[in-house]
Amino acid sequence: MAYPVKEDGTLAEGRVFVDGTAWIKDRPGGADGIKTDNDSNVFTAGPGGLYVFAPDGKHLGTILLGVVTSNCAWGDDGSVLYVTAGTTVYRVRLTTKGFAP
Repeated sequence: MAYPVKEDGTLAEGRVFVDGTAWIKDRPGGADGIKTDNDSNVFTAGPGGLYVFAPDGKHLGTILLGVVTSNCAWGDDGSVLYVTAGTTVYRVRLTTKGFAP
């Protein structure tokens, strides 16, 4: 779901951002950790991999890992996304950047 934030900090009526029901049927796991990049694209751990969506919810791509994928976090200079899946931590260098503390 996506919710506009009003000026007073409350939420307006929401809309479906992405419906991943079909992916849950065929791949292990469910939706979990979510991060955004500096262009407001959404990176999320999901059934069997890492999913990327444009700010309007359009599916831009998937990195299938084949196992339950639980989280993701920006690191290094902000262009590296770390992804936890099964018993492994994956490191993916991207051409975009997200916030890395």
